[in-house]
Amino acid sequence: MELGLSLLFLLSKPLREALRVLPRARELGVTVVELVDEGPHHLDGRRLRMVKKALSDHDLSVAIHAPFVDMNIGSPHEPTRRFMMKRHFRSMEMAHELEARAWVFHPGLLSGLSLFSPGVEWSCCLRSVRELYAKAEELGLDIFLENGTEPVPFLLKKVEDFKAFFSELEDLEVGLALDLGHAKLCGQVEAFIEAFPDRIGHVHIHDNDGRSDLHLGLGSSDTDWEAVVSRLKEVGYKGPLVVESVEGVWESLSFLKPLL
Repeated sequence: MELGLSLLFLLSKPLREALRVLPRARELGVTVVELVDEGPHHLDGRRLRMVKKALSDHDLSVAIHAPFVDMNIGSPHEPTRRFMMKRHFRSMEMAHELEARAWVFHPGLLSGLSLFSPGVEWSCCLRSVRELYAKAEELGLDIFLENGTEPVPFLLKKVEDFKAFFSELEDLEVGLALDLGHAKLCGQVEAFIEAFPDRIGHVHIHDNDGRSDLHLGLGSSDTDWEAVVSRLKEVGYKGPLVVESVEGVWESLSFLKPLL
């Protein structure tokens, strides 16, 4: 496995400032940096050039997390869904320009129509993922659907949700970005690893108190992360393990490195 770092913890800072941590990350053994295409880190032509230079200077590969603010690819309001898809398509094009190894995106959400039209968001989310997959094929980009978390009304949170969703996607090779912090909140860390050993292609790791998605540093709870990493190894996972904490970031990297 490879050691990765998400710049989520610096999302309140300008991207130029956030990129200044890359030398320190590299010294700690990070080989994959995940950019968050959102807020002040939103990727455009100017920031793209900045990122390319930073990655080249420090010999790092990159993954991109798709926009997530006010995004619902399961929206039953078609003009809204189309707007969101355009945002995602633009993000995918930026990822392609950066030769990103992964583009990670969130599943759709329930809406106010779910009470009156059960399943409408599920159908819209399926349509969106099929369109994203077609765009990824066009760009030669690997995309990964992230498991959602409680208490947010994501359509896909648990193993059974993903089994049903992937079965309806049929032969489309959409990977799973396993967020271990989210899976912990659903009580399904082991279940996800057992169910999708061949789908998992990207992993986020961060800690929480078992109640809220706090993105704490590793070791903030009694979770046996060493056992979790060992289980990922046992099922043959060899991709990046990306620290997505927003506090205790450097300590988390130091904790994780000897386990890989």
